[in-house]
Amino acid sequence: MGLIEDDAKARLREVLIQAAESPVEITALERLSGGAIQENWLLDISVTEGAWAGDHQLVLRMDAPSSVATSHSRVQEFALLKAAHKAGVTVPTPCLVGDDDAILGGPFFIMHRVQGTAAGHKLVKRPVNEGLAAELGTQLARIHRIKPKDKSLRFLTRAKLTPALRAVADYRCYLDDLGASRPALEWGLRWLELNAPERGATVLCHRDYRTGNYMVSDDGQLAGILDWEFAGWGEPEEDIGWFCAKCWRFGADGREAGGIAPREPFYKAYEKESGRWIDDDRVAYWEVMAHVRWAVIAFQQAHRHVSGEEPSLELALTAHVVPELEWEVLNLTGGVA
Repeated sequence: MGLIEDDAKARLREVLIQAAESPVEITALERLSGGAIQENWLLDISVTEGAWAGDHQLVLRMDAPSSVATSHSRVQEFALLKAAHKAGVTVPTPCLVGDDDAILGGPFFIMHRVQGTAAGHKLVKRPVNEGLAAELGTQLARIHRIKPKDKSLRFLTRAKLTPALRAVADYRCYLDDLGASRPALEWGLRWLELNAPERGATVLCHRDYRTGNYMVSDDGQLAGILDWEFAGWGEPEEDIGWFCAKCWRFGADGREAGGIAPREPFYKAYEKESGRWIDDDRVAYWEVMAHVRWAVIAFQQAHRHVSGEEPSLELALTAHVVPELEWEVLNLTGGVA
């Protein structure tokens, strides 16, 4: 959706009036940049009275014209955001969710806006920030405290296969569906299949916990963890490997914790908060998986453009990262002589 028409804006205002139980004025509504999977809109409102009285800076999140496999609905993502907020994770405060397509043409949710910078290529150019890395380790441990017994997340399924083998099977299917013939990725998938670890602890994995998906204030403090549309039951090392993978350091390869710091403060804080020791071998395995996964997602993103579903230069260019990812897969698995 390129813009929200006046009639849709009026319907949105009615939803806000009902939720606030007060007159509401929408003072700003504009599309935010970024968000390759979902659309994000800046939404400012002024509430006259009641519990919501005052001015509020919000974000409206809704579906993009096309999506990728494994992305949750906005209703489900809102439930995940609420569960994380309840668990004490630093996230934007959830506000309300709408599942009536007649309002904006599809499901949406609204959360409070956090201020700061999320752009990975900017964050890695700042001085090393061990405090931020430690805080991100603490926050990840809090996410991993959320377990399958949480009834609000019953829509999340648990596979019979181990998380590693399920991921291998899924990524093979995605490549087949796209008709992509990539020997290096097939090599990586076979390596991952042969070296898959035994099932570990089952926790809620964010599944996109990386630099670029958290907001940092101007003074270097964590402001909020974003983008919960891929979260699901998995193993702790999956998130740790994704965060530390070379492909998410944005060129700051010497800073193995997301391009912002060494691993040590991130690991120490995670272990202290979780009471769980980090297994280096399992993390190394999931770092290989991270590069394969990002390559598959890059193909899916590009397909959204070339198929005509969602013409976008950003999506079209995403596939250009694949050769570098393939090289890293071969490098990590001994495939480079």
